[in-house]
Amino acid sequence: MSLALARKYRPKSFAAVAVQSHVAGTLKGAIARGRVAHGYLLCGPRGTGKTTLARVLAMALNCERKREDGEPCGECPSCTRIWSGSASLDVVEIDAASNRGVDDARDLRERAQYAPSGEDRYKVYIVDEAHMLTREAWNALLKVLEEPPPRVVFVFATTEPQKIAQAAAPVLSRLQRFDLKRIGPADVRERLAAVLAEEGVAAEPDALAMLARAADGSMRDALSLTDQALAWGDGTLTPQRVRDALGLVPEDETLALFDLVLDRRAGDVFAAVGRLADHGVDFNVLLADFSDLLRAQLAMALGGATPEISDRLRQELQHRAPRAHAADLVRMLTMLVELEPHFRRSTQQQLLFETLLVRFALLDRTVDLEAVLKGVLADPGGASRGGGGASSAGSPSSRGAVREEPSRPASGREPPPRLRDSAPATPPAAAPRAAAEPRAVAAPADLAAPAPVIAVEINRLAEFWDDVVDTVRRSGRGTLASILDHATPQAVSGAGVVTIAVDTDVHADVLTQGAEHVLAALRARFTGVTRVAVQAQQAAPRERLTEENVLARRVEQLRKRDPVLDAAIDALDLRLLP
Repeated sequence: MSLALARKYRPKSFAAVAVQSHVAGTLKGAIARGRVAHGYLLCGPRGTGKTTLARVLAMALNCERKREDGEPCGECPSCTRIWSGSASLDVVEIDAASNRGVDDARDLRERAQYAPSGEDRYKVYIVDEAHMLTREAWNALLKVLEEPPPRVVFVFATTEPQKIAQAAAPVLSRLQRFDLKRIGPADVRERLAAVLAEEGVAAEPDALAMLARAADGSMRDALSLTDQALAWGDGTLTPQRVRDALGLVPEDETLALFDLVLDRRAGDVFAAVGRLADHGVDFNVLLADFSDLLRAQLAMALGGATPEISDRLRQELQHRAPRAHAADLVRMLTMLVELEPHFRRSTQQQLLFETLLVRFALLDRTVDLEAVLKGVLADPGGASRGGGGASSAGSPSSRGAVREEPSRPASGREPPPRLRDSAPATPPAAAPRAAAEPRAVAAPADLAAPAPVIAVEINRLAEFWDDVVDTVRRSGRGTLASILDHATPQAVSGAGVVTIAVDTDVHADVLTQGAEHVLAALRARFTGVTRVAVQAQQAAPRERLTEENVLARRVEQLRKRDPVLDAAIDALDLRLLP
């Protein structure tokens, strides 16, 4: 019975190991110069050559006709046994996934004390899946790794070196560590082409590209998938043959889903995805294919080199390029990346994929955050302000200045926290800095309330301040409401100007820019409000935070929220327990 391609074409020399020249060259040089270490740690993704390099190292150390540059001959009896994984006195392979305990480690330590079978040979212990060893097992090996017997070499292979660092950090300082790289699609295609030529099988470039993408950086997976595709039929290896053998989604189906998104046909998503589900599509594969398509389309939209895709798909994406905007593609890829960790574990993959496509198709109905931010930070003296008069929204040069806000359009939304109590009885001495003529600010429609009946007055304003801030909160102005939470209504003039004091100039700037929302919230509760003025004042030094201070503040909050409790605290001299 013939060997699988992954076994039949396993490299027999350092030079034949694809991509990992930085590791292969170092090991070969160490053998040629007689500077072989007693322990190595080979790390990297699956199928990148860790076990192969360990076997080639064992072959080179025990080769009967070793070359001067350190390469094994690959043909002598010793090399043949080691390469095929057959029994060898001097080379032992151990699977740490099934031999991970302390007893297994002690057995390995005792076996390492025996000398090799010949004076010119080495004993090599290859431990695969080394991260599966327990902490106790590593501790049992620690001494022999620090002072190993002569001509004994340990090679540990792992896909998760961080687990070794967590379980047995001292081991890492006793081993030479090599990190193997993922194998790129171009190198995989080149290797597959050479293997298929050796096998006498013709293959189309797009078919090799599909196999390379499906391998996901693993040469062993690429050869195994090629074996699977070759078993599907005879003749030339075509993209359709690969697609049928591996259960891949046809490019036409992925493009059809992309067209639904571009045409904003959200209602057709469920029928299209349901049809694919009826044909038994693997939604993990479908999600990966769709992400590759979006990535290639984004690269094309930005004018960069497109990733590894077929020529036909590249042509189709070029036709769709005028309809696919880079900003939308970035949003789609961001949503896809956020979904991917949950998608693989979900039992409702079809629903998640349908929802994702619907969100893509409805992107034109979402708010452009950049435009919203520009609206928030727009010049208050711009075209949105009605009437004449000088602008008064500029930043003050010193603390204590009072600002008046002219009318500007409302924008933005986000929810804020609750407010603290505020309401000094006397207005500040400082007068408004700006000399602009007072004018009314139009209240946004979402803040307006019908028929306010309370005349504006400082005591009533302090009483209903929470309601004012809650109104701002419901409008979606979270940052503004958060600042109001720490602001104080200072005074109400006879002309209906409400003065609000804040602690810092930064808060004053933000409150000045959003003063029309505060004005609208005030008018929703009070009558007679004409303008809002903002005053920045030096914040008092913060008192030391003690348990008494915390309890006092808590009692103040409770008093404010419940008038009955407020009266009970005074009448019964109640105290809050810590």
